[in-house]
Parts: sequence; structure tokens; C-alpha cells
Amino acid sequence: MDAEQQQQQRKQEKANEAAGVMGRTIEITKPEPQLEHEKRNAAAADKDKDKDKDVENSMVKRRHATSNLEAATHLFKGSVGAGLFAMGDCFKNGGLIGSTIMLPIIAIMCVHCERLLIRGSLLAVSKTPGATFYDYPETVEKCFEYGPKPLRCMSRAMKLIVEMFLCVTQFGFCAIYFVFITENLYQVLHQNGIDISMSMVMLITLLPAMIPSLMTNLKYISPVSLLANFALLFGLIATLSIAFSEGPMPSIHDRQWFTGGSQLSLFFGTALFSYEGIALILPLRNSMKEPEKFSSRFGVLNITMLFITALFIFTGFVSYLRWGDQVEGSITLNLNVEEVLSQVVKIVAALGVFFGYPIQFFVMIKILWPPVKRANSCAQKYPITMQVALRFVMIMMTFGVALVVPQLNLFISLIGALCSTSLAFVIPILIDFVTRAQVPKGLGTLIYLKNFAILTVALLGIVTGTYQSIVEIIREFK
Repeated sequence: MDAEQQQQQRKQEKANEAAGVMGRTIEITKPEPQLEHEKRNAAAADKDKDKDKDVENSMVKRRHATSNLEAATHLFKGSVGAGLFAMGDCFKNGGLIGSTIMLPIIAIMCVHCERLLIRGSLLAVSKTPGATFYDYPETVEKCFEYGPKPLRCMSRAMKLIVEMFLCVTQFGFCAIYFVFITENLYQVLHQNGIDISMSMVMLITLLPAMIPSLMTNLKYISPVSLLANFALLFGLIATLSIAFSEGPMPSIHDRQWFTGGSQLSLFFGTALFSYEGIALILPLRNSMKEPEKFSSRFGVLNITMLFITALFIFTGFVSYLRWGDQVEGSITLNLNVEEVLSQVVKIVAALGVFFGYPIQFFVMIKILWPPVKRANSCAQKYPITMQVALRFVMIMMTFGVALVVPQLNLFISLIGALCSTSLAFVIPILIDFVTRAQVPKGLGTLIYLKNFAILTVALLGIVTGTYQSIVEIIREFK
């Protein structure tokens, strides 16, 4: 009897446990219709949130994105500066026919290497979670970081090298701008009876250039860029108009068709200096509404570079044909300073370059300031004061370099041969090698031959152009 009661008690306890479990299950599990209804509501709410985010993102993109025309305008502004007025000297060193043939070849090489840079940047972004855009130095760093194992340790060093070349290039641009402004104003002042030295004229231009360059916000500087473009365009058109109006053009047989040796080295440096927009390629592409149209066959890059190259060839051909071996480092210096129109052209061209100085200077400070701030506790405590102090020091340094430069054209060739060639040709080719080395059969025979051909041309240009520019500068000092 007791055994039967115990057995029935155990059965009852098991039944209660089962009922308890079922009860708890019923409490936390909702009926199927209710579950489906709540799931649909949650999905609809998520969809609405995603839709709101998409609308917000599209509004932000429309607000900040640039059109194809705007991107082309910015690329033109970044690629055309004082180098445009040096095209006469470029053709003098390359010859009429030689320069006309070689400039398009250099332009094609530049565009190809810019495409390699874009490709490397897109690959680096795709391999980095959360990344949306990399600038030139960051692209180089990431490409080496994701490259073959023996090269990964070089990623930081390659970024520093690119930053150094960019900084030296921008520093050279700023110093060249000082020389360009000074030489043009010096001629005008002397013609009007103001007998002061070239150094004093440069000192006079220092204060107006310093004031906007000390500003730490780009929005206060960028409006002068439009004035710079109009002034440069007016100066170029007026200069070429005067060149055509000075009588019949000399025969092309009176000018050198081809050159070689030292002159060809100087041509290469000046030509590479003139294509100075490599640092703008990635930011411009990233800022577009339709980035894929930047580097398409008939996209912004190809069309703009075609126009710039045609402008360079026309300016250089006409300038060298008119003034021959007497053509100056800036063709505005060849204008007859006794004529009022020529004086106006010199002043306007000088103003155009002057307005471009703060923009070029801003790019240099953008590279220099972050590491200075990280390494200096005082800069972290007083960022505005220390940045203004850094700007003042760098302005005085560009002024000092410009003060000792004997010839504008030689300095242009030196910067172009040493830094512009490395940025435009060597680094993009290295990026291509590193990224393709990770892909099976990515480095085929044609890729090797093409890349080595470009590297050979670039290294020859760097070595011979830098050497010849330094030799000529030393000769001028003597």
C-alpha cells in the first residue's frame, strides 16, 4: 500500500513538473499570429529607419558632392600655375618638335600613373573595414601594409617619404611664387623710376603674402582662388596676344627642332613641374557625385589633361617661336616693359600667382601641422598660437629660399626633376607592383615591361634633371 502510494506520488510530481514547464513555455512564447504581426512591425520600423538614413545620406551627398564640371575646374586650377608661364623655357630646352612630341607622352604617362594611384586607393579601402577614402600618403601606407610580407615593414616609411616629397614640392611652389611675383614687379617699378633692389621688392611682397597665409581656416582663403584663376587666364591671353601683335612670327627653321643632353634634362624637370596636380587626384575623385566618371574613358581626368596639355603646347610653341633663346623663365618677363599694357599684364599675372600662394601654403601646413601637434605638448595646449607660429616660420623660410634663388627656371626644373617626378611616376608604379604581387599571375610580362619602362624614364629624369639643375644653379652663383 505504501509502495503504491509512493509510486502515485512520484507520478503526480512528474506531472506537476511537466505542467510547470508547459506553463512557463506558454508564458514566454507568444502565439504564432502575434509573433508574425510583431515581426512585420519591427521590419517595417527598421525599413523606415534605413529609409530615413538613406535620405539623410543622399542629402549630405548632394550637399557636398561636386559635379563633373566642378571637378574638372578644380583639377585645372591645381595643375596650372606658374609652370604655365614657364612653357616657353620648356620648349627652348626641348625644341619645337621635340617638346610637341614629348609633352603628350609625359601627359599620357601622368594619367596612367594617376589611374594606378586611384586603383591602389580603391583596393586599400576595400581591404580596410570602415574605411571610405584614403589620400595619397595613406594609400601608399595601406598598399604596402597589405602587400607582400617582406615589404609590410616599409609601410610607415613610404608614407613619410610621400609626405616629405609633397611638402618639399609645395614648399618649392611657394618659393617659386615669390620669385615670379618679385621679377615681374621689379621690372614695372624700375620702368616707373622706382630704383630699388630685387631683394627689397621681395621684402615688400612678403607682408601681403603673410597676412592671408597666417589664417588657419581654409574658408577664409579659398575665395582668392577664383581671383587667381581669372588673373592667370587674363595674363596668359594678354601675353600671347602681345606676342602675336609684335609683327610676323619668325620661321620655325630659325628655332631648334630637337635638343639633347643637358637641355633635355631641364625640359623634363620643367614639364613635370607643370603637371603639378597629382596630390589632388584622390580628393577630387572622392568628392564627386559619380566618382566612376572621374577616370572613365571620356571622364574628367582624360578630358581635363587633354585640355591642359593642348594649352601647354600652344603656349610653349608660340612663346619659343616668338622669343627664341631669349625666352625667360616666365614669358611675362619678355614683354616690353615700356608699354603700359605690358606693365598691366605683368602686374595682373603677379597678382594671379600672389593669390595662389596662400592655397599652396595651406597644403604644406596641412602636411606639417599634425605631426608637430602630436609631438609637442605646447602645440596641444595652444593649437592656434603654435600653428600661427609654424606658419610664420615657414613663410620666412620660403622667403629665404626665394631670396637666394638666382634663376626662376632653374629652380622650377630642380623641384620638377626631384620631387614631382617621384610623386607622379615612381610611387604609383611601386604601388602597382605591390598590389599586383598579391594576385596570382597579377604581374604578367607586359605589366613588368610597362612598369620598368616608366621607372627607367622617371629615374633618368630624376638623376639627370636634378644634377643638371644643381650644376646650372651653382654656375649662376659664380
